Amino acid sequence: MQFMLFFSRQGKLRLQKWYVLLSDKEKKKITRELVQTVLARKPKMRSFLEWRDLKIVYKRYASLYFCCAIEDQDNELITLEIIHRYVELLAKYFGSVCELDIIFNFEKAYFILDEFLLGREVQETSKKNVLKAIEQADLLQEPRQEYFNVPVY
Repeated sequence: MQFMLFFSRQGKLRLQKWYVLLSDKEKKKITRELVQTVLARKPKMRSFLEWRDLKIVYKRYASLYFCCAIEDQDNELITLEIIHRYVELLAKYFGSVCELDIIFNFEKAYFILDEFLLGREVQETSKKNVLKAIEQADLLQEPRQEYFNVPVY
């Protein structure tokens, strides 16, 4: 996997994860071109397309497009399953997959992605284990109420 882009139907980029080293200028160019290409496709068209020397696999959930760029020899169906599993994890954590959840909780969306994928590869296939790791991290991050009830002298 080269990169993942999550964007709205209006073409606004909501989340991006790059697994290759590119300049910011090149990333912006790729993003702009790819978003336009995917949004121009009709809903009944297949979710795979040849683009440059890569295969693009995308899926639309509600108002968001989840898009991955993979190598020519990689399996498109496995990539679709990766996208779907990530959406399931987001839905389980946030209650649904909503563009606003990603906008206002993008750090959590990145964290979920990093727990699921590591270095382009699926790190954990079990939704239960990924969500358990996220819940444990949440416990470490959230301040405990007893610290706020202690008077300051």
